[in-house]
Amino acid sequence: MSIASTDRAHFRLADFAALAQLAADATLGATDIVEAMHAGIVRPRDRGGAAAAQRTRGISGLVYASVRGVTRAVGAAAATTARWLPEARERPQSEARAALQAALNGVLGDHLLASANPLAIPMTLRHDGVPLALDAASLAAALPHAGGRVAVLVHGLCLGDLQWRRDGGDYGAMLARAHGYTPLYLHYNSGLHVSTNGRAFAHLLEALVQAWPHPLETLAIVGHSMGGLVARSACHVGERDGHAWRRRLRVLACLGTPHHGAWLERGGHGLQALLGRVPYAAPLARLGRMRSAAITDLRHGNLLDADWQRCDRFADGADTRTPLPLPADVRCCAVAAVVARRRDDRAARTFGDGLVPLPSALGEHADPARHLRFPTAQTWVGRGMRHMDLLGDARVAARLREWLAP
Repeated sequence: MSIASTDRAHFRLADFAALAQLAADATLGATDIVEAMHAGIVRPRDRGGAAAAQRTRGISGLVYASVRGVTRAVGAAAATTARWLPEARERPQSEARAALQAALNGVLGDHLLASANPLAIPMTLRHDGVPLALDAASLAAALPHAGGRVAVLVHGLCLGDLQWRRDGGDYGAMLARAHGYTPLYLHYNSGLHVSTNGRAFAHLLEALVQAWPHPLETLAIVGHSMGGLVARSACHVGERDGHAWRRRLRVLACLGTPHHGAWLERGGHGLQALLGRVPYAAPLARLGRMRSAAITDLRHGNLLDADWQRCDRFADGADTRTPLPLPADVRCCAVAAVVARRRDDRAARTFGDGLVPLPSALGEHADPARHLRFPTAQTWVGRGMRHMDLLGDARVAARLREWLAP
């Protein structure tokens, strides 16, 4: 069916109310920033020499307070409207709408969830874009040809389950043809902490195994970008809690996964710190604090709650992650990419696929406790490729077909 088919809605009624709610939140944040800059210019220092307060006085203060009051009222009305609109009876979404919603969740997903915004994506397992109910009767009806092998594909930051379909290919469909896997696709709010999504994913897989209509013999997970971190976090939870699915996991394939962080988040963190030190521009540093929890997890590659709970995620700090090895008794595979043609070029290693450095994607680290030790036969580097190319490349498909063979 065509993506542009008229039976798929590019926008739903509730979207307008949800976007109005989000716009109200953004306006409140922008008002705080503008007023703080105004206060810093009018009163750079108080009598004691301290930095200026974040609020203005007199008529200016009254104007800013009025803007906040009106904006909060609009936001509250939008939130109430969104909850009453008939979302469930509307047409299926288009791929364009799904992509926009996924991008918003990646950047602001934790805020969307905390503010009860309807645009926040609940975690589900999907097949052909349709959420699956995890009970035996529903699974048997939705997947009549399901067998004993399941491959779960986990998307990365700002992406969704439909974006595994790229350049006319689909790794899940390829694995179904080649090895008889039933492909399922995790769809989730990629702006939440990696450990939060990893824990939810682990419990979702446990429910899947318990409800699968046939004896489940083989489970494989393919994670792109941050999806590989979510999968590794889920493996930790599965082992800790003794989940049945963990004993059936045979293969974990990570495509462009920032096991030790991504340089783009480190650069963004540096820019935020720099703005905080510049007179009059310090309030702009608040813009950096709007980025989601998942994005800050990508500075070092956090996998566990303890990796972020014990510190301010926006503050300067060294890598204090708890070392977490690859899951035992699982064929662990890593695909990396470099934009440059030569792998031995230093710039190529640093910038990697444009988002993830080559050593990070391969799990390499100077600290032996953090070095992941992917077997050489289970790693592959694509030259002249970018991060998103890993979603739909024939060479990557060939590696997956080899590694996920029964």
